[in-house]
Amino acid sequence: MSRARIRLATAVMLSALAIGTLPATAQAGQAPAGPAAAATAGQHRPQAETIRQIPLQGAVNVRDLGGYRTYTGGQVRQGLVYRSDALSKLTDADLTTIAGLRLTKVVDFRIPMELQYDGADRLPPGLTATARPVSDLGLYGTLVGAISSGDPVKQEQMLGGGRAEAYMRDIYRTFVTSPENRAQFAATLRETADGRQGPMLYHCTSGKDRTGWLSYVLLRALGVPQSSAERDYLASNTFRGAYDAKVRAGLKQSGRMQNPDLLIPLQEVRQDYLDAATAQLEAEYGSFYGYLTQGLGLSLRDLVKLQDKLVR
Repeated sequence: MSRARIRLATAVMLSALAIGTLPATAQAGQAPAGPAAAATAGQHRPQAETIRQIPLQGAVNVRDLGGYRTYTGGQVRQGLVYRSDALSKLTDADLTTIAGLRLTKVVDFRIPMELQYDGADRLPPGLTATARPVSDLGLYGTLVGAISSGDPVKQEQMLGGGRAEAYMRDIYRTFVTSPENRAQFAATLRETADGRQGPMLYHCTSGKDRTGWLSYVLLRALGVPQSSAERDYLASNTFRGAYDAKVRAGLKQSGRMQNPDLLIPLQEVRQDYLDAATAQLEAEYGSFYGYLTQGLGLSLRDLVKLQDKLVR
């Protein structure tokens, strides 16, 4: 697609976003939820829509955001933007794989407490993560406290009875309401749009909430149908499921949690968590376009630059 056509398509897409006429369920091909779904349904869906996981030993939720089709007939370029979980446990073989991505920037959304417990990213020589903490409303500290107590009554009081789910919805709302969080997301999107910026990766601890929200926002800003952006978000459950189940089994076996299933709402991504954030942005900014321009402070030029760089 030529630059002129991209700009024209961008203008049409942004105008539609501004007045809310893009259909929420419009589809330009469907993205399978993960490798298993791709294997069973690939013959019925365009290969370009397959979610592209980067297989690593020390991280389970590393993906290339490229390949999605847009409303305007374009396709998100591959090899430019990656999303992931924490990179602190990468093996030597993983480092070789990461080096092959030719990253020029890594953005870390984790707060200091997460770094303290999990460690800094392990990256190829010459690459250092940029700290850009996004608040988790104390979730990590709550988890550490609940697990370390070893008290099943306290754990139930903290996480049971729908409290964990409510906590997650509150966290998602702060992605919209917190000026500090918005500033971190906006800075990352502006860097993503910069034509001088090479391939980049951003991540948090599990690569599902802070990372998942920004990926959803970026894909929708590029004109990827809402349904496809939601599938990308929900795919974290596919990629993280086995690892998270192993964590719960270990906690039960060690005696630290009598009922580790209390953690499931915190380990998973759910549509209603995402809906809490989108409902908040509509309440505060009227539309997704309003969130991009008023909430994140992105200019039309920023949005056009995103299209120019990331959509072909």
